[in-house]
Amino acid sequence: MRWPRRLMSLLFLLALLAGPPLVLLTLIGPPIRGWPSTEQARAWVQQPLTEQTLTAALTVGAWLVWLMLAYTVAMRVLIRLRATSAWLRRLPLPTPLQATASGMAGAAVFGVTTTNVTTAVPHSVSSGPVALQVQASPDDPGEVTHENGIVVSGGWLPREVAAQVTAAAALVWLRRRRDYHPRNASRDNSDLASLPPTVAAVQAALADSPRPLAAPAPSIGITALVDVLPAGGVGLIGAGALPVGRGLLVTALFAGHRHPTTSLITTKAALASLLGPAAEALGRRLPLTIVDNLDEAAQLVHAAHHRAEPHTVPGPEDRQPRAARYRQVVLLSEEDGDESQAKNLVEASVTTATTVVALGKWPAGPTWHADSAGHLHHPLLVPERTGPRLCVLGQMAATDLLALIAVPDPTPGGPTAPRATPLPHPPDPRLPRQTTRHEPTLRHQAARQRLHLRVLGDPQLLLDGEPLAVRRSAALHILVYLAAHPTGADTAQLTDAIWPGLPRRSLTGRLYTALSDLRGTIRDAGGLPAIDHVDDRYRLNPTHINVDLWHFNAAIHHAATTLTNTHTAWQAILDAYPADLAATRTWPWLDPIREATRRQIIDICVSLATAEPDPHRAFRLLQAGIRIDPYNAELHRHAGRVLTALGDHEAAAGLHDRYQQTLTRAGLDDDTAAHPVTPTTIG
Repeated sequence: MRWPRRLMSLLFLLALLAGPPLVLLTLIGPPIRGWPSTEQARAWVQQPLTEQTLTAALTVGAWLVWLMLAYTVAMRVLIRLRATSAWLRRLPLPTPLQATASGMAGAAVFGVTTTNVTTAVPHSVSSGPVALQVQASPDDPGEVTHENGIVVSGGWLPREVAAQVTAAAALVWLRRRRDYHPRNASRDNSDLASLPPTVAAVQAALADSPRPLAAPAPSIGITALVDVLPAGGVGLIGAGALPVGRGLLVTALFAGHRHPTTSLITTKAALASLLGPAAEALGRRLPLTIVDNLDEAAQLVHAAHHRAEPHTVPGPEDRQPRAARYRQVVLLSEEDGDESQAKNLVEASVTTATTVVALGKWPAGPTWHADSAGHLHHPLLVPERTGPRLCVLGQMAATDLLALIAVPDPTPGGPTAPRATPLPHPPDPRLPRQTTRHEPTLRHQAARQRLHLRVLGDPQLLLDGEPLAVRRSAALHILVYLAAHPTGADTAQLTDAIWPGLPRRSLTGRLYTALSDLRGTIRDAGGLPAIDHVDDRYRLNPTHINVDLWHFNAAIHHAATTLTNTHTAWQAILDAYPADLAATRTWPWLDPIREATRRQIIDICVSLATAEPDPHRAFRLLQAGIRIDPYNAELHRHAGRVLTALGDHEAAAGLHDRYQQTLTRAGLDDDTAAHPVTPTTIG
């Protein structure tokens, strides 16, 4: 424990400060007993080296040494208090709701020793108050959270950066929804590919892990970076220099993606050392400026500052510092230039509040040590103390994250992402209205098993029509995953989906525990073997459990193969679609399957509307599609054309305005910055 050692250090310091004055005052007295008289001064000039004068000189020297010691201690205390005050200003305070919920959870933990109760804070990519929920028996996410950050394979991200990654991932899927063209025969749906594994790990960790109300150590995002690193630049050495450099690259680019007042300049050599073989192909697709040497970097720093100066210089009533309004980050390598070029860049960076980081020794400024965890060690700090923690990433993790904000590769031979396997699209519905024969509808196809799993909308397990409580969140996760994969899944697939980014060897026990608890719950309630396990493959037993998603897919297959009354069959599917797949959950693996299912429904809406001779009924069908996917541009264009054909120009304009407001709220209104991410972007 550290507190005994700290207590002894404090006692020693107090003794060092109080001891010498007490000894001097007791044995010798005060150093000066009034001003010397004229006779005393004349006697000292005639004979300066006497026992009395030597004693007085030594006494004054001892007091001066003690004053220097006291001044040093006082300055160290003031610096520590100033740093603590700055950290407290950045610390987010809990809302009254958070404080109440955390107090309730604490009372439950200390008052009831047999019940495990924790506070879980679900995170949202949108800004606003965070609601606290109290859950019983949650799955422990401790392996992925540490010191107010997120652990991923090959690195660690502060929560600020992780939240930006999650927001960028959400925008990727919103852009795919916006840009999808229903009933486009030439579209192969390859944009349904999953996002990179590191992105999924960040999404899952941020969504499922409870956020601590206070962090043991401060973590740094781009907003506080300029306050941490010294003006004029700094060099980074040590095992964490390159991982910290990749973290700075990701932090700056994601901050610039959300806030255009942040820009990044780097050299070819620095980018190659950070990203390796992917530097050249990925670098030209990222929102950064690549230069050859330090002189070019200095010129760009000056030019960018002059362009932004009218918007960044504080006015008489604007107390916000320039560093918080406009930020430039320059990443260099040790071999990029000589000392004179470095000095020119230092002058430019100091006058423009630019953050300069060199991956190696910095000839024009201090060089700090970075450890593998991302902590910076200032050379003037005591050895036991570490500086603030920065984002650290390996090459693969950095490449995965940067792919989210990279523009599509224009070259034909650019990298492509693996194609997802979407559900089959139904053919165009035919409308032979002359027959009155009724085909079986979706509502009449439900089997009569006692167990029913509902995954369209809020996932829920029902026994004889009554909800059956699933105690563990991982158990419900398993049910939904197996429902979306009727052929089953093995242990590796389940662990990768439920706990992305964590090592499988540490998750097998948690998976077996969740499965055992789920089987026991179902067995105790109804005695039905709902989950089969054969050859390390788990699947839901269709004999004992029915799933609404399975009936939905069967109805689509029936409508696609029927020869009569297809309009009724397609309309039945449209009427029976309650909501998106697991609409209340944010599990990353859901997005491709959820979007594929949603596209089937809006394809049906567009197909029925296109074949509908009555424009009013056609518009109602398109409205149904817009309710299912309010972000799709083609649905709104088609609906606007129908309204224009009906002569209702005011309604068409209102529809367009509401759609633009929807895009603005989602962050999709700026098409110059919000490019559609295609498979080449996440390759």
